Order: sequence, then C-alpha cells, then structure tokens
Amino acid sequence: MVDITAKNNTLRVAVAIAQLEVSSEQTIQAIVDRQVPKGDVLEFSRAAGLLAIKKTSDVIPDCHPLPIEAAKITHSIQGLTIDIRVEVKTIYKTGVEVEAMHGAAITALTMYDMLKPIDKQVSIGKVYLQEKTGGKSDAVSDYSHLKAAVLVCSDSVSSGAGNDRSGKLIQEKLAHYGINTDRFLVVPDDVQSIQTNLKQWVAAGISLVVLTGGTGLSLRDVTPEAIRPLLDQEISGVMEAARSYGQQRTPYAMLSRGLAGFIQNTLVMALPGSPKGVQESMDAIFPAVFHCFAVRNGNKHQQ
Repeated sequence: MVDITAKNNTLRVAVAIAQLEVSSEQTIQAIVDRQVPKGDVLEFSRAAGLLAIKKTSDVIPDCHPLPIEAAKITHSIQGLTIDIRVEVKTIYKTGVEVEAMHGAAITALTMYDMLKPIDKQVSIGKVYLQEKTGGKSDAVSDYSHLKAAVLVCSDSVSSGAGNDRSGKLIQEKLAHYGINTDRFLVVPDDVQSIQTNLKQWVAAGISLVVLTGGTGLSLRDVTPEAIRPLLDQEISGVMEAARSYGQQRTPYAMLSRGLAGFIQNTLVMALPGSPKGVQESMDAIFPAVFHCFAVRNGNKHQQ
C-alpha cells in the first residue's frame, strides 16, 4: 500500500457512473412497477452498492480502509439505458474514486443478477469516474513566479561547528513546487542579524521567506522575538496547523514557537530547526499556504 502518513485530511468527493442496458420496454416497466420476481431492483441494487462502497478495501488489496462520511446512489432511466450515479465523500488523507466506482459496478451487477430471469440480454456498459475533488486535484502547481529566500538561524551552523540540513531541505521542498530559492543565508541566533536580513529581503521584493531554527525554548532561541515586531499581519492558523500535524506524530510538537505572517507583501514563516520538524511542518502547510497570496491580492477563490 502507498504510504499516506504524510498527507493531510481534506474533504474528498468522487462521482462514478455505471450504465446498464436492457433489451425491452417491458423490462423497464417491470423495474418501474416493482414487478421483477427477485424484488425491487432499484432499492436492492442501491443497498448492494452502499455495502460495496464500504467494503472496497476488503476486495481491492491496495485500497486503504477509510471513513465513508456520505454516499448517495441514484438511478436515471433513459430509453433502455439505466444510468447509475454514485457519489462518495470522505474527510481523509486519500480519495474515494475507487470506492465510488466499486459501488457503481456492484450496483450494476446486482441489477443484472435480478433482471436476468426476465431479460437474457441485459448488459453492463461503461463504469467510469465522472469527477473528483479534493487533494492534489484541487491544487494549482505553478508557483514559479514567487521569489523565495531561506534563512537558517543557528549558532552552530554559522560558526562552522554544525552542518545545515534543514535549510537545504526547505530548498528542495520549494523546488518541488517550481520555486527557486533566490537567497540562502546562515546567521547566528541573534535578533539583529535576523531582522537585518528580513528587512533587506522585504525591500528586495522577496515573496516568501522561510526561516528554520531558533523556535524552541532555549535562551538562544530568539527567532520569534526577532520576527514578531516586524509583522504587519500575523497568520496564527498556519503554524497552528503545523503544530497540530506534528502533535499527531510526537507530543513535543506543542513546544515549537514557530510563527507566520506578512511583512508588507512578504510572507514570512519560522519553522523548527530539526530536519524532521521542517519536513513535517512543510508537509502540513504546503501547498495550501500559497493561498495566502491569493487572499492578500483580493482573489479569495484562487488556489
């Protein structure tokens, strides 16, 4: 099975369609009049489809068991064709496309089984995914217009006593979204050094500054103290999301003092200093955090 532990829970919706063909108007009439010997075809097949949706992971090995928050199955008769529409919703880390298609297929197969005694030419046509929303399908991947900078705040790295891994990891994650790092710098845990570089980068029109280090509880961890006085607008929810995500993986995530906000038109985010903390924080907030720029520019519907 694919590892989905790094993903976030989001609302995911899938709609699948299955088509069933019968050979005569008499068959359609028997369905509508509920005169099929095996029972009410529409209701029985709907029940079977709902069971199939919930049992998908039991019969398809690579599917993850997931919570089904809502499922709806409807039938639409047009001529000798019956369209089966299955809509499935979940709030989870992976989508429900296969669940919707499995439900549609089993609904159609149940109808076939119930109709075959009265119609020997019933056939199942296409079973396909009509639409899906949530997860990567909603994300816009072109952020290459953003100018980014990375600031590593660390006494040990700036003095040469330690090696930087977290800053390079941030660069790699930004590159994944097509963003080049225009500026990269290592400074000691010093308020003046941090503020001086932030002011210079804001003046240079940098869109995004990501800092790593200095967000803990030691006396030398001063990154939040350096950033907060410069912020025009703090966005507390960004790091709340990162801490909540991290808390599901380690109880110590609650000790991080990371923060985020705008200095003029530059989005500034302070992440933990450890590579693991950086990885988890960026998994938690990217790419959704890019929506800050759309909202800032007055386009609330842009992703």
